[in-house]
Amino acid sequence: MTDFDDIRFPLGLSMGSTAGPEFSTEVTEFASGFEARNRNWAGARLRFNVAPGVRSVADYETLLAFFYARAGRARGFRFRDWSDWKSGTLKAPVTPTDQAIGSGDGAEQFFALVKTYTSGGIDHVRRITRPVAGTVRIALGGIEQAAGWSVDIATGIVTFDLPPPAGVVVTAGYEFDVPARFDIDRLEATAPVPNMMQLSEIPIVEIRE
Repeated sequence: MTDFDDIRFPLGLSMGSTAGPEFSTEVTEFASGFEARNRNWAGARLRFNVAPGVRSVADYETLLAFFYARAGRARGFRFRDWSDWKSGTLKAPVTPTDQAIGSGDGAEQFFALVKTYTSGGIDHVRRITRPVAGTVRIALGGIEQAAGWSVDIATGIVTFDLPPPAGVVVTAGYEFDVPARFDIDRLEATAPVPNMMQLSEIPIVEIRE
């Protein structure tokens, strides 16, 4: 993606932001009271509002410089979703067995990082395309592999030097960012008193990769 800057939105500003996944569903209600639902997206798209993180003039100046450099909605960037940024639970350290990303067949060398969310017997598998450099850990059959593989932090693709043997479960642990962009081209702020800035909303939206 040529219009993507491999730089993270300032962590101090993203802390305290509102965040959450969004689906697109069309609901048709009939005269009988019954309804039909059509799911438009296979996966969710994350939305954020970082306005709560701007607490001072210094914060605003940091935001302003970042906004100018990204040219509003024009350029993407990395964003940490503080509500979901690890392969496992937020309170636990990353381990190489956090997520199953595939099974060896003796031929395949490439595996995509994923995170699976499970509830009521239903799995939602999410592709992770922006792992954080230096945080990815890999295991084969539950045994961590210190070498013999590499990961592309711009795609989330793990490449093994040799294909994992058939039937061996491939697992991974990692920290990750969300590929995102501003959802505005105009930044509006109010200075109610000296050394304070107020912004009602600074929307950021996930980029599909």
